[in-house]
Amino acid sequence: MHRKRKIIEINEALCDGCGLCVPACAEGAIQIIDGKARVISDKFCDGLGACLGDCPRGALAIVEREAETFDESAVHEHLRSHKKLPPLQTLQEHAGCPSMMMQFQAPAEKKKTTSKEPSARSVSALAQWPVQIRLIPPSAPFLKNARLLVAADCVPVAYGSFHEDFLDGRVVMLGCPKFDDRTLYLDRFTEIFRQNDIRDITVLDMEVPCCSTLPRIVREAVARAGKDIPVREKVISVGGKIK
Repeated sequence: MHRKRKIIEINEALCDGCGLCVPACAEGAIQIIDGKARVISDKFCDGLGACLGDCPRGALAIVEREAETFDESAVHEHLRSHKKLPPLQTLQEHAGCPSMMMQFQAPAEKKKTTSKEPSARSVSALAQWPVQIRLIPPSAPFLKNARLLVAADCVPVAYGSFHEDFLDGRVVMLGCPKFDDRTLYLDRFTEIFRQNDIRDITVLDMEVPCCSTLPRIVREAVARAGKDIPVREKVISVGGKIK
């Protein structure tokens, strides 16, 4: 069955056949054929764009066109036959993030202790999966009426109290505007803001120059979506302090 939907398009003129997009596509939709990356079947491509940020030439883009409906069962058979997956291994077990949305209850906060045991030192406040910007579709159920935390990839490493001070009660979206496709980010956030009643947004970025575009992308997406969503920015130093 065909319908109009989002799907990956590969610019053959820009593609140099490096193959970085091949392992980035968990569904196995992309292969190198005659020195160029190609989508071998529309039904294998879910259109989420997990492969976009891995192309150094910018040859991949998400377009909307008539295409065969994404077929998860066909993808599973494709992966099993080409990569010899065990018969009972599901697509979700193999592919992880791109095809699996999870929402769960974050653990209740535990009383702080001086114990050096990891389980006693901290508790995760994460309440959804996946967490990468490019892997979260606008239709993800946990985005409905959410309080959003958009953070640069380096922030949770630099800022030691990330979970306690920022993540609790929020949906987190992590990314790197230097290495990922900024146009993808802008389009993804715009659609998220259009389709969901986001209550407020906190943007956490590092003090380094490459991070400075992240809050600008978020604010532009809010404007494009025609929404009035409060956005606040916190800048984290490389030493782990709030600037």
